Amino acid sequence: MKRLLTFLVILALIGYLSFKGAIWWLADQRLADAQQAIEELGVIDRGNIRSDLVGRLVLGDGSYQDFRLTRPVAFHRLMFNAGSPVALVNALLDPADLPPHWSLVAENLSLGLDTNMFRNWVTAAGEAAPALFSPVCGPDHRQQLGSGDLMRLGVNGVSGEAMVIQSGDGLYAELTTANAGSVELDWPGARLDPLSLPALSESTQSPVTVTLRDGGLMRRVAAYCARESGVETGEWAGIVMAAFRESLAARGFGASDQLLALYRQWLTEGGELTLELNPSAPAWGIPVRSGESTDISLAVRYNRSAVPDVYLERIEPAVPDVPEEVLEPVVPGESAPIVDGWNLANTENAQTWVGRTVRVTLDNGNVVEGRLVSVGDERLEVARLIDGGEVAYPIAIRLIATFEVWRQGQAR
Repeated sequence: MKRLLTFLVILALIGYLSFKGAIWWLADQRLADAQQAIEELGVIDRGNIRSDLVGRLVLGDGSYQDFRLTRPVAFHRLMFNAGSPVALVNALLDPADLPPHWSLVAENLSLGLDTNMFRNWVTAAGEAAPALFSPVCGPDHRQQLGSGDLMRLGVNGVSGEAMVIQSGDGLYAELTTANAGSVELDWPGARLDPLSLPALSESTQSPVTVTLRDGGLMRRVAAYCARESGVETGEWAGIVMAAFRESLAARGFGASDQLLALYRQWLTEGGELTLELNPSAPAWGIPVRSGESTDISLAVRYNRSAVPDVYLERIEPAVPDVPEEVLEPVVPGESAPIVDGWNLANTENAQTWVGRTVRVTLDNGNVVEGRLVSVGDERLEVARLIDGGEVAYPIAIRLIATFEVWRQGQAR
């Protein structure tokens, strides 16, 4: 009897170790496949791999570095729960063979911000279809809110938790952050296939319910961007709304009065916004009224109250005429004599003036004066003194009309 018991214990131990080893190897192979699939987009650091007998696979202390960002997205624990050991093995053998019910939970997600995390905030003046949601945030009203602005607001990074739950009823996802609000998605009937993400929108005919909560961030952003733009909050909101209407017009749409009022309210006050969208439909399922349709509206709730008459209207696309001189930088030569005060300089040699006081005049007439911090191939940064500290403004070189340097005159 003792020998039998010992044999059973050893057999169970061998089976347990074999299961753990097989799960580790399969997980390592699937992560290698994932890395190969996204090798042109980023790099996965899987961290350590663990598993248990209830069907959970856990990655610990890993990260993902997207090549389009300067900082990685790190996680403390990423847990996939297949529901049973057999389902976990099958899912690792064939990722398309996921069980009917599974979940993925990411704990302690974090993304540190950087002033140069994304592309230049000053959008190109010649873009035919400017961004729809681009809050103005600088002396040049084409300068948009960026990660550097968020850092000056005290948001040095984004951290939180995320989860994805697949059930027989559909797909549920949630991202909750500590300082930037949250977003929830509830998609009845949707089925996620990790090997064919575009097929997600085709897996169901039901719309997805999206709930946004800003966590008080929008009020801070509105106050900050209005101050940076040199206007009152109401005037700043008007500038953003005008850009929103122009962006819609460039795409051939006009917005209803209720849609414009809703967007303006969200810009200045934030809150909770719930709407139903259809990613596979034109305009993401937002109703587009024509002359004969007058009763269709998007299902929207703001702070849990229904908002009627939210829709778009079809109009002729508005394509702005871009002056030819805007497309190329206008820079003066440097043959003029040096005088006490402002001297014209060439932006091609701007690197030699780093650390000096400069004055930049944009082609729209706005002027930015301060200390030249850095010069790149496409932009330069000018630091201005604000409230006892310096704020660096990135400016696209091709949007500069004149570039001047403060110098002491030489013998004449």
